[in-house]
Amino acid sequence: MATRTSSPVLAPGRAPVSAAEAETRSHAKGQQTKAAIVDAALALASQVGLEGLSIGAVAELMQMSKSGVFSHFGSREELQISVVREYFQRFDQEVFRAALSQARGLPRLRALFANWMKQVSLELQSGCIFISGAVEFDDRPGPVRDALAETVQAWLRAFHRAIVLAREEGHLKPDTDERQLAFQIHGLILALHYEARFLKNAGSIDWALQSFEHILERCAQPVSKRKSPAGRR
Repeated sequence: MATRTSSPVLAPGRAPVSAAEAETRSHAKGQQTKAAIVDAALALASQVGLEGLSIGAVAELMQMSKSGVFSHFGSREELQISVVREYFQRFDQEVFRAALSQARGLPRLRALFANWMKQVSLELQSGCIFISGAVEFDDRPGPVRDALAETVQAWLRAFHRAIVLAREEGHLKPDTDERQLAFQIHGLILALHYEARFLKNAGSIDWALQSFEHILERCAQPVSKRKSPAGRR
């Protein structure tokens, strides 16, 4: 049997391109197009919610055919899940990863909250996928709800860990309950969205910041009782 070889793809005025290279380029272009679709879908979801997403609406926004968008995702549900994952990746980068340059303990915990507040401030005119998605899918089991819950839980686990590190560094009292503290701080964020985005109360951000500091004051270990800095990051 004759061995099959890849035939070069000829383009006028260009060097021949092998079939494998052409396939690689096609795949890369497809990934770029998919990323652009997800970016547009995320912007749309910030305005209309995950439930407002549709293949048709995104196709119109991208000036593509419905079949063109569908070929990258296969279903509206998969498009929604891709948007959830993209939102989480950006949130993780802007809020969590950006705080890791700070020392363990209260400096990092404060940085996490500051980054979280900054993210909230940017989203007051659009909306938070975590919060709007929870309202839309809280009682609707399925893959979209699962993906949304998994991303929120991943973030809260990271926040719990930051609190544990602050306690281990001696910045928080030994009996500090990380889940209780995280619950209270998370509650501030939820209250901020309601007060600022829905009720349009101008002082909401300042109230949230003051409340955060009050919570830390109750949990913080007096400076005189803190361990000597370990110089760790």
